[in-house]
Amino acid sequence: MSSASIYEIEVTDIRGQVRRMEEYAGKVLLIVNTASKCGFTPQFGGLQKLYDELAPRGLEILGFPCNQFMNQDPGSEQQISEFCSLNYGVSFPMFAKLQVNGPESHPLFELLKNEAPGMMGSKKVKWNFTKFLVGSDGQVIRRYAPTVSPEAIRDDILELL
Repeated sequence: MSSASIYEIEVTDIRGQVRRMEEYAGKVLLIVNTASKCGFTPQFGGLQKLYDELAPRGLEILGFPCNQFMNQDPGSEQQISEFCSLNYGVSFPMFAKLQVNGPESHPLFELLKNEAPGMMGSKKVKWNFTKFLVGSDGQVIRRYAPTVSPEAIRDDILELL
């Protein structure tokens, strides 16, 4: 367990409003670094399907665009928002573009990476659509590789709801 709580972290939504993660206290969270021009981009559809089904039961999906992997999300926040809405009907919260690795890595992703390391203890996020499952108590439960579909995470989410 880390000294900082996930709920103390501030994030900026896709419209530029600063939000505190404490707004999501008591909900199960699936936090995803996203990209609009990635081979995994169709996962937006699966994420939206999960959101439609499980949000009424307490799931919140939070999408964080990231352009760190081969410039696969180069657009502005407005372009990203329009893309997600028009192509995938995304209605779950999307946030401002951020970095998930390196010296400019956002504190949210630093906490997620430390609490749920990847393969062989690696802290680094390997690619777009890495997913982190957080319990309703704010504890980071698990990291999922980009290749793991949203549908494959459904049972793990149901256990926490």
